[in-house]
Amino acid sequence: MQSFFYFAAHMFNFFKKNKIVVAIDGYSSCGKSTLAKDLAHKLKYVYIDSGAMYRAVTLYFIWNKIDITNTSQIEDALKKIDISFKRRRGHNSCYLNGELVENDIRSAEVSDQVSEVAALSIVRRKLVTLQQAYGVSKGLVMDGRDIGTVVFPLAELKVFVTADVDVRAHRRYSELKNRGNEIPFEDVKANLEKRDHIDSTRSDSPLRQAEDAVVLDNSNLSPAEQLEAVYKLTKMYL
Repeated sequence: MQSFFYFAAHMFNFFKKNKIVVAIDGYSSCGKSTLAKDLAHKLKYVYIDSGAMYRAVTLYFIWNKIDITNTSQIEDALKKIDISFKRRRGHNSCYLNGELVENDIRSAEVSDQVSEVAALSIVRRKLVTLQQAYGVSKGLVMDGRDIGTVVFPLAELKVFVTADVDVRAHRRYSELKNRGNEIPFEDVKANLEKRDHIDSTRSDSPLRQAEDAVVLDNSNLSPAEQLEAVYKLTKMYL
């Protein structure tokens, strides 16, 4: 049923050339969230971090000691979870049941468990429904792992972002260090490789490049350079 409403909404908005949906997918710590945020700001679009939604669910499971092998526990927990985004100090921030959790969801503990939680079909079904609802009116940039393949398969522009694993690990390591989390570089890299494997091999909505996606390797690009490259692509649809 959710797919019917998504496709119906897409057809309703078919002739609205002034607004589009931009789907950005890619590996962990490849800079896709930075790109999505910057692009949404430049286009004056809504930005949704789908990864933050899965992190928020993971955080709730950790705080409430939910056994992810227990379907009934998960079903009950999902009914009690409300995820929202609000502008705070010029940036989008994630709220879990009304509580600001932007920093909490970026912790190493959440990072270590989020891929396993995101692999659960019951979790994905709930969040995909919410994500598709955000895109009904278009004018949206969303990043994640399955945005162009599952959430918005009819998105006007799909970008698949990638980068060398060592480059990604150094980016993540610097991000954690700046937040006061002292974690060995090798542990950070191992976590990324583990998440890449889980995300790419899960049975439900695995991470993969959509056939019509534009591939962007930003290993040697600055945030400004990658933004400019993708912004030029959006001009084809606006």
